[in-house]
Amino acid sequence: MPLPTTTRAAVLVEHGQPLVLQDLPLPAEVAPGAALVRIACSTLCGTDIEIWEGRMSFPGMLPMVLGHEMVGEIVTLGQGTVDALGRDLRVGDRIGWSESVCGECHGCVVLREPVHCSRRGYGFLQRSDVPPFATAGLSEYAYVTPGAAKLLLPAAVKDTWASMAGCAAKTVLRAFERGGRIRPGSTVVVQGAGALGIFATAVARISGAGRVITVGAPAARLELAARFGADAVVDFRDGPVVAQVHELTDGRGADHVFDFAGAPGVGPDAVEMAARRGTVVIVGSTGPAGDPFPLSTVMGKELTMVGSLNGDIADYARSLEFFQAFAERFPWDDLFSVPVGLDQASEKIAHMHRLDEVKAVIDPRL
Repeated sequence: MPLPTTTRAAVLVEHGQPLVLQDLPLPAEVAPGAALVRIACSTLCGTDIEIWEGRMSFPGMLPMVLGHEMVGEIVTLGQGTVDALGRDLRVGDRIGWSESVCGECHGCVVLREPVHCSRRGYGFLQRSDVPPFATAGLSEYAYVTPGAAKLLLPAAVKDTWASMAGCAAKTVLRAFERGGRIRPGSTVVVQGAGALGIFATAVARISGAGRVITVGAPAARLELAARFGADAVVDFRDGPVVAQVHELTDGRGADHVFDFAGAPGVGPDAVEMAARRGTVVIVGSTGPAGDPFPLSTVMGKELTMVGSLNGDIADYARSLEFFQAFAERFPWDDLFSVPVGLDQASEKIAHMHRLDEVKAVIDPRL
């Protein structure tokens, strides 16, 4: 069977406008260490929505193909291409992959943190009008670059789960690792009721928290958070969040506060609702600086403030292990919408923009 030379893709041409279906060229040759895959599943992330909206933008980024949580079946391989654990890859194998890294910079070599690679390259930051054209999820085929760390996916992990593991899940698990051990019986507040916040709610429960409080909106998402382990939910539309959390904690506040929302007022709320000697982990602040908060509160409460940025291939691998270990613990499938084809990707982005869906699923084969 001849290899494809073009791919159908949903291209973002203008922020805030419907995606445009286009036929993009594929590289004539697959370089050593690279792979060409047929996308089987792409799950939309909040970052995709922020890029579409234009809240996350920079000059020269368009046109582009969105999608950085995806699973693909290998169509062809470059010479010597193996996965990140050195396992042989073959045509037909199902793989996931992380962002490309250089392996040479200070972040890669000295810090030994690929997430801080100075030349880290997301597939969705590839312009769709220059080679290699299609490296992201909203495409029938994607070119997986040599520097992208690849993982052979375990059969026990569903496409949707493995796709989500590529960003949302690994981001949450890294945040919990950086935020320190959750002391059994402690109180955890999760700010945000999107996919990250709901998944974090489940992780907090599995980690041994005695009480988990999820803050967000709308009501349907908070109801879902309750199914994923929240003992209490706080709708920020019902009044000041800090007052609601203090009422739920007898005025003491939370031992751990995780920000997966990134809204301007999240920082001030986080430090005010944190208990003395508590830990605040900032994960969701991808846009401009939020509202100011008093450093004296951080000092006076002796808070620990931690930043956590996305995740790397190690976090991805741990996310796959997590889904295998806790496959039956929560109704993970409830996070995902019914899969649709590329022609409905714009509609799904609009749904997520309006908070009508938690995790849209695009199957370009449909």
